[in-house]
Amino acid sequence: MDYHAPPRHKPADLAGYLEALSRPVFQAGISWRVIDAKWSGIREAFAGFTPAVVANYGPDDVDRLLGDPQVVRSKAKIEATIDNAQTLIELDAEHGGFDRYLRSRGGFPETVADLKRQFRFIGDSGAYRFLWSVGEPTPPYEEWFADRQAQSQAKPRKASKGRPRSSKSEK
Repeated sequence: MDYHAPPRHKPADLAGYLEALSRPVFQAGISWRVIDAKWSGIREAFAGFTPAVVANYGPDDVDRLLGDPQVVRSKAKIEATIDNAQTLIELDAEHGGFDRYLRSRGGFPETVADLKRQFRFIGDSGAYRFLWSVGEPTPPYEEWFADRQAQSQAKPRKASKGRPRSSKSEK
């Protein structure tokens, strides 16, 4: 099993949470080595992941980022990062702190389900990586991975309707 564990630390502020949340967004479908190599440029392009700045990015900023060679130039991932900054700010205000939001969901499965519902471009793996990297309780990776594999094998496959899969639905 080839798993690259990110550094683990509790973010000091919302920018730290947005950065930790954005990493699996950009890494989806791309080698972690590529993302590691580009990360300082991505951080710079997104204003250090300062949520109030990123949340206010508009179409001109998206175009600027799409032309920036330091960034993974995926419009869906860039727009997800902007939307996720807005959601992060809202949840932080609603719960009196983003860490309080994370702890208000219940256990690990409930928190993962809510992260997937609240944030764009976050799936099971991205939610696990995010929670682990910000120091939240997670099961051991091997245990989580084996359980996930067993669940996916137990689920009957749905017949394809010949349509491409859409990204996570808008809020």
